[in-house]
Amino acid sequence: MDTAPDTPHVLVVGIDGVRLDLLPELHTPHLDAIARAGFLAPVEVDSATPTMSGPCWATIVTGVGVAKHGVWGNRLHGNRLDVFPDFTTRLAADRGLRTFAVGGWAPLFLAQEGGPLFVAPTRLGYVAPREDTPQGWEEADGRVTTDAEHLIGLDEDLHAGFVYLGAVDETAHFLGCGPEYRASIEAADARLGRLLAAVRRRPAYADEQWTVIVVTDHGHRDEGGHGGRSPQERTAWIAACGPGLSAGATPPVLHHADVAAQVYTSLGITPDPHWTLDGSPFGP
Repeated sequence: MDTAPDTPHVLVVGIDGVRLDLLPELHTPHLDAIARAGFLAPVEVDSATPTMSGPCWATIVTGVGVAKHGVWGNRLHGNRLDVFPDFTTRLAADRGLRTFAVGGWAPLFLAQEGGPLFVAPTRLGYVAPREDTPQGWEEADGRVTTDAEHLIGLDEDLHAGFVYLGAVDETAHFLGCGPEYRASIEAADARLGRLLAAVRRRPAYADEQWTVIVVTDHGHRDEGGHGGRSPQERTAWIAACGPGLSAGATPPVLHHADVAAQVYTSLGITPDPHWTLDGSPFGP
């Protein structure tokens, strides 16, 4: 077991399809607490990247843009993830660190539709929705959260993990960005609270330094749907707190590729120049 004092760890929680402009209206105490301890700031999906989950999540977890990772849509065929792997895979393969990834959208976790995006973390979990409905996805996100709580508590040597929650996005696709969508965002925040509580329950938590990053991939039109270039679709966001991220010190500009760069920095790792990351860490 890694017993070094102040051991760094990172948890990244990806919540699909959350509109930034609606957050001030909603009860999201756990996300708000992260923002107070660090920051919550907008990210604009760049002009080269389709406002779709596949390319956005690929950029978030690899730290490189579409021209490098080669994911241009929700079918991941033709990708270059062997050259530009996700951070959970790179940390496990190159550094021997303990990582996990868990969620319910198949291309991220299974060899389907050109996936998986998460190739080889130390532990990989997939929870299939019982049915492709908002309720089916809410139930799946609940089970994903339970699995992640277990992994966070089980692996004392854990260094980094990624948790994917997809119900918010699916609710918008089915029902638009009305009251059900808003309720789904609040449910996702409650699941974020469960994950944070699992971190605090770790036996060695007092000797650990945790960076928490919460990120969304894209927004939605009012009627639900994305893939276009409207401000509602192109506006995403990142929230983060942890060592080196001072409360209220919001980076002037953020990019999705910065997430992976910050993961490495939070773990004390200087990226190899051969990784050719496009992102930069959030803080100094």
